[in-house]
Amino acid sequence: MKVIVCGGGQVGWQIARHLSGERNDVTIVDSKPELVRRATDTLDVQGVVGYASYPKVLAQAGAADADMVIAATYSDEVNMVTCQVAHSVFGVTRKIARLREQSYLDPLYADLFRREHMPIDVIISPEREVSQAALKRVAYPEAFDVHEYFQGKALLIGLMLDENCSVLDTSLRELSELFPSLRIMVAGVRRGKRLFAPEPEDQLYAGDQVYVLTDARDVPRTFEVFGKAPKPQERVLIVGAGNVGLAVARILENQPRRVRVKVIERDRARAELAADALERSIVLHGDGMDAALLDEAGIAKTGAVLLVTDDDRTNLLAAVRAKSMGARLAISLINDPGMVPLADATGIDAHINPRALTVSSILRHVRHGKVRSVYLLGDREAEVIEAQVLATSALCNARVRDIDFPEGALLIGVLRKSEFMRPSGDMVLREGDLVVVFSLTADVAKVDELLQVAVEFF
Repeated sequence: MKVIVCGGGQVGWQIARHLSGERNDVTIVDSKPELVRRATDTLDVQGVVGYASYPKVLAQAGAADADMVIAATYSDEVNMVTCQVAHSVFGVTRKIARLREQSYLDPLYADLFRREHMPIDVIISPEREVSQAALKRVAYPEAFDVHEYFQGKALLIGLMLDENCSVLDTSLRELSELFPSLRIMVAGVRRGKRLFAPEPEDQLYAGDQVYVLTDARDVPRTFEVFGKAPKPQERVLIVGAGNVGLAVARILENQPRRVRVKVIERDRARAELAADALERSIVLHGDGMDAALLDEAGIAKTGAVLLVTDDDRTNLLAAVRAKSMGARLAISLINDPGMVPLADATGIDAHINPRALTVSSILRHVRHGKVRSVYLLGDREAEVIEAQVLATSALCNARVRDIDFPEGALLIGVLRKSEFMRPSGDMVLREGDLVVVFSLTADVAKVDELLQVAVEFF
């Protein structure tokens, strides 16, 4: 597939990295020569320097025979015009744009992006993705990672195993035998720096980080089995009243179960805007690293602190201070992947990477087959893919034990007629089933082949 990636920043670079690693023909476009040079020097891609919205630049990038254009520059308007030019001038069939401004996403203006107006096939909203991820972290404070599958019927949960875990030194086969009615599958295990797809005889040890796919109805019991005691959040402090902080505060204050929300914002105008937009939340004007202000906000009684300013250093330092003053859980927004080791070293409970979420959202639209969701784990170490079994794919009417999954891939969940099922070797997959597959990055291409359908299907 020939893909033009417009924007050579972190998101564009990561997308190009994924797609070129899967042997796609990728060209990256950016107005900054140094970003294009970085991409061409480190990745197997071609580069064009220029503004992506200019027809002559897209022509130079090969838009005349491109299968897809992904517009992920820093400007919403450039991204929209790029898609328009790609459609009107070059007839590109698939156009994806990253849009940050929330007013563009208002349902009132949904017709704006129809084919006869501004033809964009897929819109990715980083703020919306981050807000949803933050809410999941707050809802499940015992987990370091959470992602929904099957429209919320199943959850992928990342758990750190400690000495309180009752299934330490237990093999995965024994785990299934001990809890036969518990609908869970251990998808991946990180031991030290290595992430791997476990075998049935592999045991779990203290210090392991495990990714578990579980039926949403079994989440409380899953936490109990792995030695975690869920505690609903009653007090949440949000540092940063930007689009993400404001969206999270709005949702939290409107939940059926009362959550007391306080917001700290450094910019006075933004703080006043947040105070007007929120009904029950308290907005404080000041610096989220100010110990006196954190004390005024009741940090010692706060269940979770969500740090979502636009500065990674502020988020990390404020998280450390909040934890030292008694906050039980600190969740930090981190844009720069290079800062993630600092988050782990300083004891921050969980972090959210907006760029990784954006890349995950885009990848599901470039996979073969009928892929519904792609979620990246770690630094491109693995993917957890949700897809539909189609009539002529290699999965259809095949017994699970007979499917040629690569060594680093596992089938970890099946949804059939709205019912979540834990896969077994004797299960036969049927047309229309939804499946979730864990795959190490090196094996994603082989998994993609299993999900593909024959041309005559279309």
